[in-house]
Amino acid sequence: MIALTKLTSNNNYILKKLFMIESKTMLLILSVFSLLLLFGCKKTANNETNYNVTLDVTATAYNSVESQTKKGNIGLAAWGDTLVPGEKAIAVSRDLIKMGLSHKDSVKIEGLEGNYVVKDKMNKRWEKKIDVYMGLDEEAAKEWGKRSVTIQYYEDDTTKVNQLSK
Repeated sequence: MIALTKLTSNNNYILKKLFMIESKTMLLILSVFSLLLLFGCKKTANNETNYNVTLDVTATAYNSVESQTKKGNIGLAAWGDTLVPGEKAIAVSRDLIKMGLSHKDSVKIEGLEGNYVVKDKMNKRWEKKIDVYMGLDEEAAKEWGKRSVTIQYYEDDTTKVNQLSK
């Protein structure tokens, strides 16, 4: 009986120590993960104060219809994303990509609510241009037309933006 009590006591002691170690390890892992989330992400979709680049561009609109997109797969974007009607997505001209605006970046567009995500690339012939995705609503795209807007986004290296935007 004494041996059994001592064994149970030792097991409880070992279990408590293991739990303490696992708790400390888990706390450390969560702390590191939280710091990575807080400081490791360069772009924050809903926090406009992080935008440090402002550009004037031409904006048009496009739809998921075969006459405006890839034949056979109307929802397929240039980076491989599938566009879904209702989502806030844009296509960008290749010069804007060189200025640091890249796949899945968050963009604030003057005159539109919320933030849009870069999911598509435009033909090489376009410069300083975005195309706002409007799903299947061709009338909304026609109503939008072609206009000059100001966009905002975040870029780590703003020197290339300054050099290329001239």
